[in-house]
Amino acid sequence: MLERYCRQYYQTLCVTPIVKLLIKFTKITPNTITLLAAITGVICGILLSLNLSMLGLIFLLLSGYLDTLDGTLARMTAQASNQGSVFDIVSDRLVEFFIVLGFYLQQPDFLAHGLACMVLLGSFMLCISSFLVVGIFSDKTGEKSFYYSPGLIERAEAFVFFILMILFPSWFNALAWLLIILVSITTIIRMLEFYKQHSMLSENSDKASKKLD
Repeated sequence: MLERYCRQYYQTLCVTPIVKLLIKFTKITPNTITLLAAITGVICGILLSLNLSMLGLIFLLLSGYLDTLDGTLARMTAQASNQGSVFDIVSDRLVEFFIVLGFYLQQPDFLAHGLACMVLLGSFMLCISSFLVVGIFSDKTGEKSFYYSPGLIERAEAFVFFILMILFPSWFNALAWLLIILVSITTIIRMLEFYKQHSMLSENSDKASKKLD
């Protein structure tokens, strides 16, 4: 949702100028940037598990920023590919797993971080499953080489929650359960919209067939 309203300004101010400099002065590839985003995200999770939260926050922000560069670099250098999209999706999930794992290892007690982290990972799994399934069975394509179905909670919103969890550790459970609810709503809305669209397509197809008959 944030991307819908802020991406244009963020892209213009923070992404495109940096990507142009990378193209001019380096030979770095989009996949290398994706790899760096994954590595810094994993480091963030490790730092969180060691209770080095502020240092972890720095790596979280760096990982998130790098993740916004790779796609633009791929498009501006004509290197966009299905393989790159797959690598990007997998690396994003790896980062999210390590961040949640880091929060869990901070306080693994069931009523501390344990239960919330387990349910959060489950909600992420269902949400990305709905995202990928809708993408597979949809004909549209977007800037990311596959059909992109936006939702109430996307990666930018998840990172905002992660940042708040780091800055306000006493609010962790409240923020985690709120994120779980919003991610679950996103999954439900995405699936309902998908079934609604396909029902309409089936009805239109049936009507067209009857006219031909």
